[in-house]
Amino acid sequence: MDWTSAQLRSLVELTRRGTITAAAQALGYTPGGVSQQIAALERAAGMELLRRVGRRVELTDAGRTLSRHAERILSTEAEAVEALERTRHEISGVLQVGLFATAAAELLPPALQEVRRAHPALTVQSRDMDVDEVYDAVASGAVDLALGLDYPDVPIPREPALRVRRLYRERFALAVPAGSMPGREVIGLAETQELGWILPSADSYYGRAVRTACRRAGVEPRVRHEVTDTAATLALVEAGIGVSTVTDLMLGLRASRLDVVRLRERIERHIVVMFRSSVEHRPTVTALVDVLRAVSGERNEPSGPGPSRGSGTPHTPAQHP
Repeated sequence: MDWTSAQLRSLVELTRRGTITAAAQALGYTPGGVSQQIAALERAAGMELLRRVGRRVELTDAGRTLSRHAERILSTEAEAVEALERTRHEISGVLQVGLFATAAAELLPPALQEVRRAHPALTVQSRDMDVDEVYDAVASGAVDLALGLDYPDVPIPREPALRVRRLYRERFALAVPAGSMPGREVIGLAETQELGWILPSADSYYGRAVRTACRRAGVEPRVRHEVTDTAATLALVEAGIGVSTVTDLMLGLRASRLDVVRLRERIERHIVVMFRSSVEHRPTVTALVDVLRAVSGERNEPSGPGPSRGSGTPHTPAQHP
């Protein structure tokens, strides 16, 4: 039958996620795009795969049957791609990479430079994504691998079908308006009770991780502004609106006039690379993971960003040896 991998992947994700909207988010498509893929798959199969039940859709018996086989077809396809790559005398091919904004700014450029030098026949295509969506994008096959974030307090799911490899770790500090804590080098979370916070939503991994650390210290952060964008958060701190947790990677996004105070508690995040176990031994995937590890090797942060800087002094990321 004349169907495509994208059509089969749409069916598998719809089975896994339960709704067209959720499947679209995992695949990086629009809901209309997923519907079109399923409609094309129905034409290729010559059978109805979905039925509408009120305002929802559900799989027919044929849809569920094809979905089970689709998973095996996609797995076999991945094995075939790996086998073909192994017949080549050089690392060559195309990899789709998902990544979030900070990784795009700080990690992707040196990684692509090294790929161009070491593996000139390897093409890397990237897609900017919300950091909490990259795990699903890898699981669905929408990308071959992705850079993501993992928080020890709120770890991302571990599934047998996926691999999560840590590249390096960062320790959080507290960004405060310039001059607001003169001479202060260290602060405990318990001392932030009266401060106004700028944090992402509690629905995000990052938002949950910081709130968990605060609650462990016996305080509930007074979140005045829920902001996802890191550059916007730094701008708000600079404007004296509130405080927020930061790492060197985050501070590198925007030159900001603010102070950074070390946190007494150890709050970490791990920058990770994720890929499906079925592609773990593909030469192209192995090569790119090795490059990412190499360019990340000097970034491991043992103690977090440096002490607070003088009032009105632009903060620049700490330099690592």
